[in-house]
Amino acid sequence: MRAIWKGAVSFGLVNVPVRLYSATENHDVQFRQVHRTDGGRIKYKRFCTKDGEEVAYDDIAKGYETEDGAMIVLTDEDMAELPTRSSKEISVEKFVPEDQIDPMLLDKSYYLEPDKAATKPYVLLREALEAQGRMAIVTVSIRTRMTMAVLRVREGVIVMQTMLWPDEIRAADFANIEDQDLSEREMSMARMLIDELAGDYDPDEYEDDYAQAVEALVRAKVEGGEVQAVEEDEEESGEVVDLLAALARSVEKAKASRGEAPAPAKASAKKAPAKKAAAKSTTKKTAAKKTAAKKTAAKQAAATKSTAKKSAAKKKAS
Repeated sequence: MRAIWKGAVSFGLVNVPVRLYSATENHDVQFRQVHRTDGGRIKYKRFCTKDGEEVAYDDIAKGYETEDGAMIVLTDEDMAELPTRSSKEISVEKFVPEDQIDPMLLDKSYYLEPDKAATKPYVLLREALEAQGRMAIVTVSIRTRMTMAVLRVREGVIVMQTMLWPDEIRAADFANIEDQDLSEREMSMARMLIDELAGDYDPDEYEDDYAQAVEALVRAKVEGGEVQAVEEDEEESGEVVDLLAALARSVEKAKASRGEAPAPAKASAKKAPAKKAAAKSTTKKTAAKKTAAKKTAAKQAAATKSTAKKSAAKKKAS
């Protein structure tokens, strides 16, 4: 893993230098919108809804829409005046019981790794959190914006989880669910069902069957030759765009390792250096012609000077 942030956990007079790693990754299947007939990617242009003209990226500003539908345009100067933080400190505000943190408040998770010289205070904080059954409420600045987070221990590692602000939790404002008169028999059957399905959570018992099915489907199409060759844009040449493209490239590499002929697109790319070589050869010939012309001109000039000297010498002798 690669650290995405470096700073220090600060509580009291203790300072623990740490590195931040993203603890989760999204394996959701991503699809591209493409032209059904040739597989070409679908792209969208930025147009202004008022004048219908295409808008350059440099002319796009941030707009804030009010509740009544009015649009407020915010300039770069306006944005620069907003409060931002660039601190590299994870500041502990207080230690609270674990059961006081509603799981709905928890957002993105990060692993904290200590510097080698800070292992002891890191372990001290980890052991104290576990022994007291508490989480640390902290403030931290990630990407210039200050946010709340908690520190907790998971499998011997301190994990920081950013938190939503309280007003970001929506209320369940649908119709109130009225209490119902439940018989003892109904409650007994419900308890029996729960007991029947009771057990411990084992993450290995669950898998993303949708993602696996998509991978199998794509792999079958690649092996069957159902692959559309799409030219990559220069700005996206280094991006692995989706599962299909990744698998197609893997197939091409496998063919190359077996000595099979590459795809036509790659063959055409190999011809480019020959053109460059021809251009270089033409340049050399042109340069040679210019050099020969210069030498000829120099010889003619020297012959003219010699003739002039001889004529002058004869006049003096006479």
